[in-house]
Amino acid sequence: MRALSWDFEVAVSEADESALPSETPEALCVRLAEAKAAAVAENRRSLCSRAHENDLVIGADTIVLVDGEVLGKPRDRAESLGMVRRLQGRAHEVLTGLALIWGTTMTRGLERTTVRFRPLDDAAVRAYAATGEGMDKAGAYAVQGKGALLVSAVEGDYFNVVGLPLCRLGLMIEEMAERTGASFPGLFGF
Repeated sequence: MRALSWDFEVAVSEADESALPSETPEALCVRLAEAKAAAVAENRRSLCSRAHENDLVIGADTIVLVDGEVLGKPRDRAESLGMVRRLQGRAHEVLTGLALIWGTTMTRGLERTTVRFRPLDDAAVRAYAATGEGMDKAGAYAVQGKGALLVSAVEGDYFNVVGLPLCRLGLMIEEMAERTGASFPGLFGF
């Protein structure tokens, strides 16, 4: 968002990120994005009263999906190693749920990107996991860092894999502006 010259502030949500029984990965992403945005918007309303009532609040949640299983952030190095080993030589999906709140209006969306890892021998898997780069990332890798060497193809929005699907976000902001008549100065940053 800095690269787009957007003014923003990061606020961490205390929303519960547990999956619900029988919840699809797509529904999980969107629900968590909505919960995060709602929690931050409510907190801002209670703390800032009218000072920030026209702020746009963006909530997002990203997961990695392989064989129908959600891979979250690894708990330790062993889990990180297992995730990278599981992803090597095959495709997986990165899903990001988005929720935007402006005033009393909310809009939601989902972005899906397919990522293919190149085949890796065990030494390469161990070497990458040992960097620790993916310890705070869903799927245990960071495509914008050393993890770029693992990826042979990205089908869809690269920025979704980094963590925030900017094209989808821009479209959602435009949609919200049309629905509400709001103006979001600096949308394109020029």
